[in-house]
Amino acid sequence: MRLGINLGYWGAGMDGDNLAVAQEADRLGYDVCWAAEAYGSDAPTVLSWVAAQTERIDVGSAILQIPARQPAMTAMTAATLDSLSGGRFRLGLGVSGPQVSEGWYGVKFDKPLARTREYVEIVRKAMSRERLSYEGEHWTLPLPDGPGKPIKLTVHPQREHIPLYIAAIGPKNLEQTGEIADGALLIFPSADHIEDTALRHIRAGREKAGRTMEGFDVCPTLPLAVGDDVAGLADMFRPYTALYVGGMGSRKQNFYNQLAQRMGYEKEAAEIQDKYLGGDKAGAAAAVPHALIDQTALLGPVERIADRMQAYAAAGVTTLTLAPAGFTLDERISALRAGTEALERAGLA
Repeated sequence: MRLGINLGYWGAGMDGDNLAVAQEADRLGYDVCWAAEAYGSDAPTVLSWVAAQTERIDVGSAILQIPARQPAMTAMTAATLDSLSGGRFRLGLGVSGPQVSEGWYGVKFDKPLARTREYVEIVRKAMSRERLSYEGEHWTLPLPDGPGKPIKLTVHPQREHIPLYIAAIGPKNLEQTGEIADGALLIFPSADHIEDTALRHIRAGREKAGRTMEGFDVCPTLPLAVGDDVAGLADMFRPYTALYVGGMGSRKQNFYNQLAQRMGYEKEAAEIQDKYLGGDKAGAAAAVPHALIDQTALLGPVERIADRMQAYAAAGVTTLTLAPAGFTLDERISALRAGTEALERAGLA
């Protein structure tokens, strides 16, 4: 099992430290450094900044938002980043959510699975440097009855095949991800539940495409906090968990809330959402069960984290992405080093 890091969103208050964290991860032999985007910092700018100041670590978008860019633009960005980084770019895509898609980008959040499938087909066709033509429900290239003509990408990517990941939560999206992508970006993964909540759906998609799980990258992100006080460490992530389970989406359409329900927290997920959407964010955080946080994060001393890593590897995780927590740069660097120590102790390095 490989290790990655996730820098999250640039502009969240730790910008100066994030580059140092990425550089230390590079030195320690971490496999990939991911950066996110929502409606603040964009991922490609951050990744180019990191790639220019690291040597070996891959850089990946987790995610580039599908409603933010036309697919041909995403192909251009991926090819450029792969070329500039010396073949170290991984393309992670996701549909975002209805509030961001429609409120920020002005793009209807309809038929997300069909849109994702078409988007991936166009991106891959463009990156292969074929002359780009496509007829689908959501995109037609070139536009009919106009001056457009099929053209091809002028940039030569460093590699013939840039790894393509999709951020997926729901069963249908996970199945499609297994069918059309090279990897899945997962959030709030529990080693105890990941087979039922994710892997069986991905496997079904691989089988539909006539493939096995061989070569497919199962890549969940987990917060990492090191110390002896497991309960105290878990409390650090109460606001984070409450935000996603309670407030990331509408009452009717919150993918993270639905995931918590599938993990057996139906009553708790409803309470968290009620409190969060009612304006009681502190109450929502307090309502998050300790077990939910502990199951979806790496908490405790190195020995405990090593045991958890073994459980994730046994469950089928191939790249474990860590989000090292800490109030200072030294604490985050220490957490990174503990991650590599835990991997070695687990016999997974």
